[in-house]
Amino acid sequence: MFRILTVLFFAVVFLLIDYYVFQAVLVISRDWSSPWKNLVRYGYWVPTVLSMAALAWWAFDNPYRYSASFRNWVLTLLITTYFSKLFAVLILFVDDVRRGVLTAWSHIRPTPQDLPGTPISRSDFLSKTALVAAGLPLGAFAYGIISGAHDYHVKRQTVYLPNLPKSFDGITIGQVSDIHSGSFWNKTAVKGGVEMFLAEKPDVIFFTGDLVNNETSEVNNYLPVFEKLRAPLGVFSTTGNHDYGDYRSWNTKADKARNFQDLINAHKQMGFRILMNEHEFLEESGDKLAVIGIENWGAIARFPKYGKLDRAHNGTGEAAVKLLLSHDPSHWDAQVRTEYPDIDVMFAGHTHGFQFGVEIGGFKWSPSQYIYKQWAGLYQKGRQYLYVNRGFGYLAYPGRVGIPPELTLLTLKRG
Repeated sequence: MFRILTVLFFAVVFLLIDYYVFQAVLVISRDWSSPWKNLVRYGYWVPTVLSMAALAWWAFDNPYRYSASFRNWVLTLLITTYFSKLFAVLILFVDDVRRGVLTAWSHIRPTPQDLPGTPISRSDFLSKTALVAAGLPLGAFAYGIISGAHDYHVKRQTVYLPNLPKSFDGITIGQVSDIHSGSFWNKTAVKGGVEMFLAEKPDVIFFTGDLVNNETSEVNNYLPVFEKLRAPLGVFSTTGNHDYGDYRSWNTKADKARNFQDLINAHKQMGFRILMNEHEFLEESGDKLAVIGIENWGAIARFPKYGKLDRAHNGTGEAAVKLLLSHDPSHWDAQVRTEYPDIDVMFAGHTHGFQFGVEIGGFKWSPSQYIYKQWAGLYQKGRQYLYVNRGFGYLAYPGRVGIPPELTLLTLKRG
């Protein structure tokens, strides 16, 4: 029932948006010939009918009977269509305010004589502007799918640690995060991203969670791709909030538990050393680094707190440097910095940089920053560091605009 009510709410909101934007269509088409006028006006409602059909399908059928790819494309069409129309709504609202002010003013002072000529009315201009404004983000989203989704970028960072042993001076850590294999639609491009990463020859690789969207079966076709990830000192991984199957309904608790066990087995099949609230040591010439991995632990909204850092951290005292794999960056301020000052660097992902934003030189902006204090790149407080990977894959919207998928190379140096 909750799902039906939620879908009904969105259906009403979408219809109101469509009706509002349709007023602009009526304005710009009023002087057209009948065939074109009818084609545009009736054609405008075709995407609306398809959207309502999609919402009805989501409410009354079990969407998880269908492939993850199909679900993602349906969701993408809904999001991009109505997000784009919101830009038109904002401009039309300005026009409504303008006309309201003029109407009120006309009751106070008489309307002046019309000027000679036939300039375009402001209402007509704003109606056209509104439709153009809706088309621009729609075009950007299309470009983000076609080009941005797999435009992998290597991000390089160097972190200086005074307590780093000489044996590990210059060690290069490759980080991948948020694969979200259930969203992929171009396997060849995904292979290219993995090959690009391997060409960098990192000494060790960290994967910081969200291998899938909702269920482990999503990764099956990509196991041969990601099992190629290899490094001399190993590949270590942990889980993210999407890996537990919390965002779909299951017939029984046993089915959900079996799905999660399958996910752990998938990590092992790919050759990843999955760290479930535990640690491993990297050893070189008698020196040790601790690689600590915990299950998902989020401090924002209702993201689960499955991680047990106390258990994973216990027994790491002999390591000169401690590196933490924890999917959600909110964990850093909420627990890591306050309770574990000996953890030198934490590696996270989760935010995807919202898959939308601007990064030019030292300037970066994304809606993600209004939710997460640390959302992309390197952060430092005192002697502790956090690196937030922007994600390898994508979720819901199968593309990226301004925030490309990331392959991280972080080098540790003494200093």
